[in-house]
Amino acid sequence: MASNKKYWQSVEELNENSSIVETLRNNEFVEEIPTEEFLGDKEALANSSTSRRDFLKYVGFTTAAASLAACEGPVIKSIPYVVQPEEIIPGVADYYATTIADGFDFANILIKTREGRPIKVEKNKLAGAKLSANARVHASVLSLYDNLRLKQPVISGKPASWQEVDAKVKAGLSQAAASGGQVVVLTGTTASPSTDKLIAEFGAKYANFKHVVYDAVSSSEALDAYQAVYGERALADYDFSQADVILSVGADFLGDWQGGGFDAAYASKRIPKNGKMSKHIQIESNMTLSGANADKRIPLTVTQQKYALVAIYNALVGGGANVALDKTYAAEVNKAIAQLKAAGSKGVVVTGLDDVNAQLLVLGINAAINSAAFKPGAPRYTRKGDAKAVKQLVADMASGQVDVLIMSNVNPVYTLPNGNDFAEALKKVKLSVAFSLKEDETASKTTVAAAAPHYLEAWGDVSVAKGYYAITQPTIRPLFNTKQFQDAILSWSGSSVSYYDYIKTVAPTYVAGKTWNQLVHDGVAYTEVAATAAAAGADWGSAASALAQAKPTSDFELVLYTKTGMGDGQQAYNPWLQEFPDPITRTSWDNYITISKADADTLKIENWNVANGGLNGSLADIVVGDKKLEKVPVIIQPGQAKGTIGLALGYGREAGFKKEMVVGVNAYTLYNNLNALQTAKLTKVGGEHEFACVQLQRTLMGRGDIVKDTTLTEFNEKGPEVWNEMPQVSYDHKEVPAATIDLWESFDRTTGHHFNLGIDLNACTGCGACVIACHAENNVPVVGKSEIRRSRDMHWLRIDRYYSAEETFNEDVEKKEKASGLMGSIHTFDEMEHPADNPQVVFQPVMCQHCNHAPCETVCPVAATSHGRQGQNHMAYNRCVGTRYCANNCPYKVRRFNWFLYNKNNDFDYNMNNDLGRMVLNPDVVVRSRGVMEKCSFCIQMTQATILTAKREGRVVNKDEFSTACSDACDSGALVFGDVNNAEDTVARGIEDERAYHLLSQIGTKPNVFYKVKVRNT
Repeated sequence: MASNKKYWQSVEELNENSSIVETLRNNEFVEEIPTEEFLGDKEALANSSTSRRDFLKYVGFTTAAASLAACEGPVIKSIPYVVQPEEIIPGVADYYATTIADGFDFANILIKTREGRPIKVEKNKLAGAKLSANARVHASVLSLYDNLRLKQPVISGKPASWQEVDAKVKAGLSQAAASGGQVVVLTGTTASPSTDKLIAEFGAKYANFKHVVYDAVSSSEALDAYQAVYGERALADYDFSQADVILSVGADFLGDWQGGGFDAAYASKRIPKNGKMSKHIQIESNMTLSGANADKRIPLTVTQQKYALVAIYNALVGGGANVALDKTYAAEVNKAIAQLKAAGSKGVVVTGLDDVNAQLLVLGINAAINSAAFKPGAPRYTRKGDAKAVKQLVADMASGQVDVLIMSNVNPVYTLPNGNDFAEALKKVKLSVAFSLKEDETASKTTVAAAAPHYLEAWGDVSVAKGYYAITQPTIRPLFNTKQFQDAILSWSGSSVSYYDYIKTVAPTYVAGKTWNQLVHDGVAYTEVAATAAAAGADWGSAASALAQAKPTSDFELVLYTKTGMGDGQQAYNPWLQEFPDPITRTSWDNYITISKADADTLKIENWNVANGGLNGSLADIVVGDKKLEKVPVIIQPGQAKGTIGLALGYGREAGFKKEMVVGVNAYTLYNNLNALQTAKLTKVGGEHEFACVQLQRTLMGRGDIVKDTTLTEFNEKGPEVWNEMPQVSYDHKEVPAATIDLWESFDRTTGHHFNLGIDLNACTGCGACVIACHAENNVPVVGKSEIRRSRDMHWLRIDRYYSAEETFNEDVEKKEKASGLMGSIHTFDEMEHPADNPQVVFQPVMCQHCNHAPCETVCPVAATSHGRQGQNHMAYNRCVGTRYCANNCPYKVRRFNWFLYNKNNDFDYNMNNDLGRMVLNPDVVVRSRGVMEKCSFCIQMTQATILTAKREGRVVNKDEFSTACSDACDSGALVFGDVNNAEDTVARGIEDERAYHLLSQIGTKPNVFYKVKVRNT
């Protein structure tokens, strides 16, 4: 049956003789309690007449810990407002609509502020809000409070005033105008109509002017292809809610492909309704979020992906280019083509290959089948970079042709593969200016390092796609002496107009009749746009022929990618993102090479787990052309295509960083020609690396039906008793459902509110936005790599990632039992596919289950954890004395123990260690001290605020008005929170769904969190 499918979290668990896995299952806390650190001054205790042993015996460790913790309580003096501002009500949050557009991430959002401090990112739910917040956007609020930001402009390494900067730049511009030298503005993708107009007006004053747009992670080939076909430098948009069959070739559209934001539309068709759901086929090299969520994943090298695209084109459009598909997966590729062909206009093809011919073929295929999901008439503007123009700029700088270079929101010294050449060429530029948040790799080498404001301190406008217009507005006064790039350009143009006033003159063209005040309030405006016709004469046949000429390499194909948490590296200094476990590898604080098990065995590369659950691994040198990265750690990644390796961009930064935040190697040095595909040589070297990997920490492996999944066919043809079998227990010598038996008498919970959280495994993509949102809302501390490795992460919400062996336990046993004799057994085992080759993947968010019969509550000796009438499991931190009995007794392993004081502690030099960083803290949630347990609270401060708001307004709570940080952050709708006592709430209907089940329901804990069986359209 479906529920018997074998799931595993790491390759180590496949080794039946592994003592490490068995030890970790039986012993959650593998290290001794650090009594030396808890008991304070060791010398004073050693000189005491009472020995430590006697002290602990008579007083008890918990009492000592409680006494010492009580002595540490901080005394904070508050100063009230002398004159209270009208717009600020102490204790009540204000929300401002704004937009993030940092060149890589774009999202229409709300910013929650408390007493003038932005503290959290929320979702803008109004019509016209195009993109929602991912994990990096949620973490961006912390970047505002980085105490290593540039606090004022710097000229030639010395602090300066803006008057001095203006005078120097104007002199340089005048000299360039007189001599006819080049004036160049280098920016990231702004997607800003007003900024583009402003730069064009600025450039019109100079005879030799260029505006070069540069994306650190290039989409130049896709832009070139769209421009060739549709005449505009943009990217085709897609609506996956209109597709019945999705075939992706190397496009991680649930990750960062084309700016992301496809989750909601995709998930809407992944929920089985009326026996139907979309089918997703992913062809890729690295295991990505999209591949992990696919119904069928086909691991191919990039060369083979190009062949597959030609085969798709031949079948759907008609072409004669011959290609030889990998024999191992040829049948699967042909089957996918047949399914796509059968879908007709309800099918769609996307690709992320950095090849203009591949991008042209996809445009041709979608146009030929008249794909309903293909939206070329309303393209995206989230990427505008031109790789050729950037290459020419470096050459012009090196030859001394550039007199003035003004940069904004780019860091080419770090992100260009020839960053050192750029740095050398900068010396030949007479005047260079870099607008930057930090004195980064580029700003530290320019004539002027111009301190730029954070986007939460600035005005702006953004058009992420045709017809969509949004406003960026400041949510706090500038913290430092900063100036916007646009205001500076206006000033250097001789204009006295502020950028704010300039935007107001541009906005009426885009706002669809909204007034300025309405636009600022809503943050977004949307206008219907006319369809764009394809340009005549696109030569699809030549593109297919050129793509078919791709040659395989005898070395490795290196596929460079961006991680869900790190992106292009702009926020590499953000501790929330560094500590965020990668959804696929479950590793934080690290950059590493991913490799298939087959290739790892050939090179004798190993990963192994040590006694405390930590993961160790081999090191390797990687060489691409004349570039070499030495001693890079390697992770054996299930699902990695043989012959390929992966390496994430965005790491290895040092300039403007605390030493704790310097992590990994800079993969941009291998990003030749801004192409994600490189030919690489890999050589194992001596030594080993210690990963901060949470794969085997708090594992629920072997504890029953943790993840339930089934196929769409079985879901349609059989009843829930087959694919959602409920555990049975013996009662009165009869088998009865475990949920009907109670050890305790239940309270009446039908009066008032009773909260439940529903999690649909079909909709969860594993993106992790909920994890960062929980961090921000609940003041979760950052503990660092060393503590993560010791199983001491403090995340209140984790996203477990399980691999499936694709065989059930029963099938494995049956197959093995049928084998007879030595040779028969060997043959049988050889036939059994190693599950690490291409596993299916399930993501499962797990937080405190808020059990109505909570085992943690019955063992707490001081009643620190207790149950509320509304279904929440409460924590009274002041009562907790740190026995950890509750954590030992929790079957879900969702409680976290404060081994240390994480704020105002130099050993944890992150945001909570300085006054500026602590400005992000939510005043509604207490900051916990050491020696106490903490865990998910169902965001009790949010539920109570909702109740009090309704009470103040004299009404009942509205349908689906209750929410938590995680449910608010979930763009795919996988997490739904609400009141089960309100029949209209979505969660009340969800718990009645035949797919609903509880984790470990057989043990009788009666959780208030329920899950829905994952259904695969295989």
